[in-house]
Amino acid sequence: MKPVRHLLEVDDLTAAELAMVLDLSAEPSPSPVLEGKGMALLFEKPSARTRHSMEMAVVQLGGHPVSIAGGEVGIDERESAEDITRTLACYHAAIGARVFDHAVVERMAAVSPVPVVNMLSDQAHPLQAMADILTVQQVFGEISGCRIVYVGDPNNVSRSLAIAAGLAGAEFVIASPAGYRFESVDLNRIANSGQKAQVVEDPVRAVDGAHVVYTDVWVSMGQEAEASEKVTAFSGRYTVDQQLMSRAANDAIFLHCLPARPGLEVTEEVLYGPQSRIWQQAENRMHAARGLLTFLLGAP
Repeated sequence: MKPVRHLLEVDDLTAAELAMVLDLSAEPSPSPVLEGKGMALLFEKPSARTRHSMEMAVVQLGGHPVSIAGGEVGIDERESAEDITRTLACYHAAIGARVFDHAVVERMAAVSPVPVVNMLSDQAHPLQAMADILTVQQVFGEISGCRIVYVGDPNNVSRSLAIAAGLAGAEFVIASPAGYRFESVDLNRIANSGQKAQVVEDPVRAVDGAHVVYTDVWVSMGQEAEASEKVTAFSGRYTVDQQLMSRAANDAIFLHCLPARPGLEVTEEVLYGPQSRIWQQAENRMHAARGLLTFLLGAP
């Protein structure tokens, strides 16, 4: 019996394994690795793209998705994260969890006899990063050598994207105001993926010649207390508008993990403009999830 593999962050995969997941994501006739089986999808946080993409990926693999609201199980209130995991593993071939605290998915993986997939935590969003890299590959044909520039807050999305870019051989640059930087532990982990992240303050300098310009909301769920401070720090200079996009390569694309706040981190002109690939990117959440589950449950 092969050992159980979990996916809590993109670098739980090697570069070769990430490439395999991307290939499996593009497979038009996926192997029914979940036929007659279920996957538990646990949501502490609200979800649109994650729930729909994961449920449909499970269906496309022949399985039955069971979505569970956080309040139904009461993690560490009604029952410990460990016991919830052990219970769900009695019925399901895999478990997905979208949580506030990354330590919760680590605790789940530590006791689970079936694969645990991090559908989002405060530290990582690996499924989003895989969908992002898949989108870049579809548009440009290959990822290696692409310049991916993230403008905005160094959050869970940008961290996972930086790691995925490094594994795939892409250049990653992040432009953020002073006082908003990756921690040294994050920079070291990104560097271990194969490429150091370039950290700059000037978004114009960062975007110059970029193949991909990416941004996210400045205030994530659970950070509402920081909203005023963050909006003040990022407003104006770190809004991706058409003038900033004009500094990128002629064939550059714009990406955003959604939901967006038009007028803050991006203008409507860019978000819905001809360079935007946000809907292709959103669809790829489903394809990337399907590829990952096929790898975790069916790869030799």
